[in-house]
Amino acid sequence: MMNAFNFDTKQFDTQQFDALFFGPARAYASLAVDYTEKLAHAQLDATKAYTDTGLAQLRTLLTVKDAEGLKSYMEGQQKVAKDLAERLKGDAEKVVALQQDFAQQSQKLTEENVKQVQATATKATAQK
Repeated sequence: MMNAFNFDTKQFDTQQFDALFFGPARAYASLAVDYTEKLAHAQLDATKAYTDTGLAQLRTLLTVKDAEGLKSYMEGQQKVAKDLAERLKGDAEKVVALQQDFAQQSQKLTEENVKQVQATATKATAQK
């Protein structure tokens, strides 16, 4: 019985297949994992900072004993709010920078893969 596709496994180049399909897929997967790891660490750092600030504020509130202490606590809240706003801005900038880097690296990887496919196609057609 003859194969309808007439596929000759002796002519199948596994290195070429790896270079065209699996290599780029692994490179992109590696880039995506690195991005995810960096993003997760940034989120964990931010969460820890916000949690630590909130707990510190609760502990400070527990020390309030009189009207003067409450006034002092409330005045301190302005500084805490300012510090948190600055932290939030910095965290947002960090995430945007991570996203931009990921997009640039992805674009670079895609461009390299397109060039490689074009070179391989040109080579393959020249051999026929």
